[in-house]
Amino acid sequence: MRYSAIQRKLAKVDRALEKAIDSSETSGAVVLACMHRDNEWLTHESVRGLAVAKPERIPMTRQTVFDLASLTKPIATTTSIMLLESEGNLSIDDPVAKYLPTFSERGKQEVTLRHLLTHSSGLKPWRGFHELLIDKERKKGERLIATSAGREFIIDRILRSSLVHKPGEAAVYGDLNFIVLGEVIKAVSGESIEEFCSTQLFGPLGLTKTRYRACFENTSCIPVDEKSTTAATEECSWRDRVLWGEVHDPNAYAMGGVAGHAGLFAPADDVMRFGKIVLDTWHDRSDLLPREVLRKFLERQSVPKGSDWALGWDTPSAVSSSSGQYFSSRSVGHLGFTGTSLWIDLENEAIVVFLSNRIHLVSKKSHYGLRPKIHDLIIEAFRS
Repeated sequence: MRYSAIQRKLAKVDRALEKAIDSSETSGAVVLACMHRDNEWLTHESVRGLAVAKPERIPMTRQTVFDLASLTKPIATTTSIMLLESEGNLSIDDPVAKYLPTFSERGKQEVTLRHLLTHSSGLKPWRGFHELLIDKERKKGERLIATSAGREFIIDRILRSSLVHKPGEAAVYGDLNFIVLGEVIKAVSGESIEEFCSTQLFGPLGLTKTRYRACFENTSCIPVDEKSTTAATEECSWRDRVLWGEVHDPNAYAMGGVAGHAGLFAPADDVMRFGKIVLDTWHDRSDLLPREVLRKFLERQSVPKGSDWALGWDTPSAVSSSSGQYFSSRSVGHLGFTGTSLWIDLENEAIVVFLSNRIHLVSKKSHYGLRPKIHDLIIEAFRS
């Protein structure tokens, strides 16, 4: 009887997704959720809408691969830094310039890896480097976007840039922090973030479908036979096409599809597997990740005081959190601009993976209210 009541309440999730699709809030979505309750795992799956509406119509499936956008930050970059710290190869309280000497220019000597992970470094949050490269291409008449030369241009500009505030003075979410962290991983390990994640992270964790899709030097980001299983994103004016299998983020694309802030692709099951490994490691049920270091990374840092950021992870804000109203203060999560999110309640042992293509031929709302709504419906059902 209890299971039937839960299922009836979970049907509201499907209806909410269908309503969002009908109102052009998203083209489609895959939602996976689980909660550990009374010595059993409650689970839910919703798959609705289209993975691609143009140039073809392809239905969404549970196996659809998504551009994870900024979920790259916790899954790839933060976890890589965590592994390197656990092995004694770096310390998050080291200055960034220890690993990237050029970074010391223009008063950045005191910026640490902890500052980057908590978005409190003082680096400018974002800059359209792809636009600078497009201008240079026009003047020079040669390709720079998605080339090694374009990548080095972007990295050099960030490393030599000035701060907009003192380290630790404010927490301002931004991509440049994680582009720098991606370069730290390369400097410490001797491998690109793509190579390091493939061998040290995705393989060992069993994330078999998770990977970067590099597009250096005009090579295709995606094999033709994989398009039918990949969700499309935006119709891009400057690339003059619907983005389908190539990273949406303009700076990540300009860097060749591989960066610390964006570029990762995965299906919902891999994201859920990653979330469960994090949860199980926290509760001493898994040793796939270094337990003590992980616990440190998932603690809210209060850098500066009052900030909601853990190390590379967000935590629920007091008002209007994207996690909804039921995730405990002992939760971590992150969003991606393309319509993705992962939230993990460490205390109540609940995980919700929400992957959608909200920018594919629909209106891009600054506040994507569907995510917290879905989270609330799921937790309400699981608790019934």
